[in-house]
Amino acid sequence: MRIMRAAYASAFDADNPLAALTVGERPEPVHPADDWVTVQVRSSSLNHHDLWSLRGVGLAGDRLPMILGCDAAGIDPDGNEVVVYPLIADPGDPRGISILSEHFPGTFAERVAVPRENLVPKPADLSFTDAACLPTAWLTAWRMLTTKGRLDSADAVLVQGAGGGVATAAVVLAVASGKRVYATSRDAAKRERIAALGATALEPGARLPERVDVVIETVGAATFDHSLKSAAPMARIVVSGATAGHEPKVNLRRVFAMQLEILGTSMGTPDELRDLMAFCAERKVRPVVDAVYPFSEVAQAFARLHSGEVFGKVVLDHTA
Repeated sequence: MRIMRAAYASAFDADNPLAALTVGERPEPVHPADDWVTVQVRSSSLNHHDLWSLRGVGLAGDRLPMILGCDAAGIDPDGNEVVVYPLIADPGDPRGISILSEHFPGTFAERVAVPRENLVPKPADLSFTDAACLPTAWLTAWRMLTTKGRLDSADAVLVQGAGGGVATAAVVLAVASGKRVYATSRDAAKRERIAALGATALEPGARLPERVDVVIETVGAATFDHSLKSAAPMARIVVSGATAGHEPKVNLRRVFAMQLEILGTSMGTPDELRDLMAFCAERKVRPVVDAVYPFSEVAQAFARLHSGEVFGKVVLDHTA
């Protein structure tokens, strides 16, 4: 049996998830079906999903040890440069799908196994570092703006809680699409960086100079009333997270009087990932990268993400 170095959840710790992370040797992933292939991972990126897994959220104890990681770019068995689409068809999951590292070993390893149909060609213009940022956070932001938010018919966008992976991606993509973008953050330093990306940076709850057509909402209860008040008639409020409370009070009179749409979404499709990569290549858009760590420093990368000080994506270089 071949072994490889990997970063995996060996236990759960709700209070100190970093204590549940182990870096060591694991068996090379097996192929559950004939259509699966093994990808040599060149780069991967961290998501808060990985920290939640270490806390025991979305990952059952009987699946430990579990190699973490959803996002990766690498080389397929034929020598092609590919990006790994991280959702796997899973009849045993109530959603009908699961994301890598929930039921199947993830990308924080030398190699990862996925169905061949999950391999998306990497544009030559995108580096492995940039490509590894896209399949989860950036794909979620892309779907929120395009498929759900119908960005083409919008003039202005509000992004709540910019600084995190999805929200920062939404700012960059909306600006690159030529829209007027407003983005909130509690952190003054992050507001400066948001402004440098081309958005109008505001404190949470600040009055906007105009009502917006699309609201990108990943914060939840702490910002949802502001999202409702900032929405123009017929606006779309697209929700993909609730980091600050999942049960907001909703003024239904405002919802029906303004004919607002509240839309939930998660991740995206392989075709949307292809569209996102094509958009990034064509418009010279590159993901905002907070830091790149060699795989040998994966524990430090997790600590960086856990610190809450990140702006953009934390990436692992598997060649270093």
